Amino acid sequence: MSAASTEPLAPDGEARLTRTRAAACEVLASGASFVLATHENPDGDALGSMIAMRGLLRALGKQVVLFISRSDLPLPHEYRFLRLEDVIETPPQDIAHRTVVFLDCGNIDRNPAAMLREAAVLLNIDHHHDNTRFGSVNHVVPTASCTAEIIWDLMNALEVRPTPRVAEALYVALVTDTGRFMYETTGPTAHYMAADLIQAGVDVQGLYRKLFEEVPLAKLKLLGLALNSVATYDEGQLTLASLSADDFVAVEAEEAHCEGIVDHLRSVRGTKVAALIREGPASQGTARRKVSLRATDDDVDVSAIARTQGGGGHRRAAGFPTELEREEIVTLLRRELARQLPDRAPAPVA
Repeated sequence: MSAASTEPLAPDGEARLTRTRAAACEVLASGASFVLATHENPDGDALGSMIAMRGLLRALGKQVVLFISRSDLPLPHEYRFLRLEDVIETPPQDIAHRTVVFLDCGNIDRNPAAMLREAAVLLNIDHHHDNTRFGSVNHVVPTASCTAEIIWDLMNALEVRPTPRVAEALYVALVTDTGRFMYETTGPTAHYMAADLIQAGVDVQGLYRKLFEEVPLAKLKLLGLALNSVATYDEGQLTLASLSADDFVAVEAEEAHCEGIVDHLRSVRGTKVAALIREGPASQGTARRKVSLRATDDDVDVSAIARTQGGGGHRRAAGFPTELEREEIVTLLRRELARQLPDRAPAPVA
């Protein structure tokens, strides 16, 4: 989910983006062999941006492969219709002679393949406001609705028109990262982009059905378990649900079936922060938990909360992994919420 600011950039910011846009185009035009990478647990924007960038580079006559870790395959069911040929699961041995393009990755630590850092050039293309600028070239556009919007802009700059397949990938990224054009990042450019992609051949109705309507029964059952666990804290400012490893086993669900659950919590009246806590597989021993956070407005920056635990994300959408127990997580979230809303929090949290 995207949650960057849509406020106009200051003049110096506009100048910087003009420079980094030109630098990104130079890397793409001058390089010969590319590896595309993204963050762990890739979402629609990550996958769509990778496919679109592959199409752009192929149009420029480049050699290109996609790196996706074996632990991230198979993809969540809603993205399995995307064609991902030329995927490698381990970095190539000649990585020092290639250009690696990181897409939609705010922090290089979110990709487990350390060997990718040994590339001749690291091109970092992203829209997360807290991106750590880890590349040798960084084109980070926090005002973009999604990373795919940046790819679409680069395609225009390099005079490459999207094929129907590339247009489909870009549209998948756009529609998922803008919450079907409902999030606050959905500015005019997102709609111009959508119109252009439809002209390029996107079947909007068909894509919506694949992404949002062909839901596995296990995912629906998992949502039911999550909603049954909902609890609220601090006069409803924090709405939280949790899923145990046993819950996944009980309904034969995959971890990817969690996608979208936290947005149901976000819609509860009075909520400032929504949180979903989920356990990893019981086979890991001490269950590793993951926490997904959503803010309903800019009063709370959930990415700041996530960063205190080694995570990150957007102002209104973030997450982090943790070994904390559920009640410890609740205490943490209540404390951080009280810090950011000192005039609204009912009482400080110990």
